[in-house]
Amino acid sequence: MQKLDVLAFGAHADDVEIGMGGTIAKMVESGLKVGICDLTHAELSSNGTVDIRKEEAANAAAILGVKERVHLHIPDRGLFLTADYIREVASIIRKYQPRLVFAPYFEDRHPDHGNCARLVEEAAFSAGVKNYRDDHDQPAHRIEALHFYVINGFQKPHFAVDVSTTFEKKRASLNAYESQFVQTETTFTTPLVNGYIETVESRDRLVGKEVGVLYAEGFLTKKPLLLHADLIGGQE
Repeated sequence: MQKLDVLAFGAHADDVEIGMGGTIAKMVESGLKVGICDLTHAELSSNGTVDIRKEEAANAAAILGVKERVHLHIPDRGLFLTADYIREVASIIRKYQPRLVFAPYFEDRHPDHGNCARLVEEAAFSAGVKNYRDDHDQPAHRIEALHFYVINGFQKPHFAVDVSTTFEKKRASLNAYESQFVQTETTFTTPLVNGYIETVESRDRLVGKEVGVLYAEGFLTKKPLLLHADLIGGQE
């Protein structure tokens, strides 16, 4: 088991890459240990198979430099707020002891993404409760912060991360999911095979424009951020 600095949750493989692939690559380049946890095997995906998506997820993680990627067995389209699922996610948080946790933002066209956010939020709180028992009787672990990334649509971010230098890694990680984003003769038509990666790029450029850089990923949070540098970028 490898203790992580950052643990990013997604409902399905590719969620994390869509929302914060550039940020993960940047974190890894800075020396942080980053992991991804996919809550489902995406077994109800319109395109691809579970085995194909696992292979694509492993390739995408390697591109971003992620060393730990785990898949839970919560049913696809079954991400409901139950005590068992909360305990399962809390067990992962206690196992890897991250400082920061990320999840999809609550408002999204896909219900699984919002449900993932609620599950992770509940689990992160439970993981920090001393007398809460998880599936493996692990000691409590309290994370420092929970932030939310955006998958579908556009939300005005509470903060943004400049990913101008790592956007090509993000693009490559998304291209690794050929079954999801490439239209072929046998592909079932979904929003993902109709210029979806280009839409993600446009959003990251728009967020970047808002903060004065080429590409940026936007995040939302329920707690104020504590800055460790002054407001014009100097170090304390």
